[in-house]
Amino acid sequence: MPMMNTGSRMSTIVPPVEGLSASPAEGLGEDAWIEVIQKMDEVYNDLLQYEVALEEKNAALEESHQFIESVLTSMSDILIVCDRNGKIVEVNASLCQFVGKAPVDLEQTLVFDLFANDAEREKARAMFGRSGQTGLTDCEFFLASSDGATVPVSMNCTPRVSNTGKLMGMVVTGRPVGELRRAYQALRQAHDDLKRTQGQLLHAEKMVSLGRLVAGVAHELNNPISFVLGNVFSLKRYAQRLESYLGAVHMSPAANDPVLDGLRQELKIDRVMADLPGLIDGMIEGGERTRDIVDALKRFSAADRMVAEQVSLNEVIERSVRWVVQSASANFAVDLDLSPNLVCAGSSGQLQQVVMNLIQNARDATASQSDGRLKITGHVDQGMATLSFADNGSGISEENLSRLFEPFFTTKPVGQGTGLGLSISYGIVERHGGKLSATILPAGGVEFVLTLPVESK
Repeated sequence: MPMMNTGSRMSTIVPPVEGLSASPAEGLGEDAWIEVIQKMDEVYNDLLQYEVALEEKNAALEESHQFIESVLTSMSDILIVCDRNGKIVEVNASLCQFVGKAPVDLEQTLVFDLFANDAEREKARAMFGRSGQTGLTDCEFFLASSDGATVPVSMNCTPRVSNTGKLMGMVVTGRPVGELRRAYQALRQAHDDLKRTQGQLLHAEKMVSLGRLVAGVAHELNNPISFVLGNVFSLKRYAQRLESYLGAVHMSPAANDPVLDGLRQELKIDRVMADLPGLIDGMIEGGERTRDIVDALKRFSAADRMVAEQVSLNEVIERSVRWVVQSASANFAVDLDLSPNLVCAGSSGQLQQVVMNLIQNARDATASQSDGRLKITGHVDQGMATLSFADNGSGISEENLSRLFEPFFTTKPVGQGTGLGLSISYGIVERHGGKLSATILPAGGVEFVLTLPVESK
């Protein structure tokens, strides 16, 4: 049998022992050798399984190590791991980039060497020493950066303990305060913008309500104004008749009556008759002006929807200039150079809203100047009416020029502008088939150009 042959070969290797026979038949039997070989196979299989498990654990450990390395590398905050004596054990890429050193140059050096000066080092030793067991939160220190600058850093310190609770060291994290301040400033700016937008929306809602109120008041005023004008025109006709009658009376023989003549002198009838036409004409003029104002208020109010009509741009501009200039200071002047009969189709009230907004913006832009001036020119070219509004104000920056027509954008201080005027004007002009643009003038100031299709006659 092969096993016997194997046993005979092994018997030639093992030296004879005193008291035992060298023959397998006289020593270990065949079953014993089979059992030994089986045990050896089991041990070998166990070794293979242990090796596979060890390789799997090594792979998992390597994967975990790579994950931790990737996290540490991706961290934007500074990370320092040190022992109980303050010697650096591990750092991340952010710290290396901040101080301009490689990890190998930082390991086994003291964490306190990273601080900007001796005073900061003593402060860090004292605070880390007191907080070694409890930790430290949001404490500002000054660290020396790679370019030699002193940078404020908000630092946190957390104790590092073993599984048995023994203090092994500490973990220090930090972020340059400049980044925190910029983030805080951005947050505060966003909060201010939100508050301003909320105020602008409230103001816009108030303006809509005011427009409805103005439209209602203007409608109610139309009736009494019509009554006044109708009665004044009737009074004018009656005055002419009275003048003719009194003239005939004065020419009659009764005019020589001393009593009537004295009464005529006492009541100053001649002066009354001379003043009466002027008084009546003044009343008519005032009533007509009041009617025009009410009509303009109706057109300017929110009740004025897009009703197509023939609009005289000359009248719209002249009326808008008169309204704005009357309420402006004496240092604001408007020059008009308009071609006659500038006519387009659209809403007179909405176009007046656009023109008034452009004139008002020019007045605000020149408010700080002693010679504020706006030049408005208008002409017709290739079926389009082109209106130019050029002021000599303080102008606007290039970066803000592209945002002029954005809703809620304004360069005016908070409370002095809603940021909606130009945006609404832009939409009105587009609905009329025109364009509204702005450019910066070389000599200073801004020029707005409004183009509208000309009404064909």
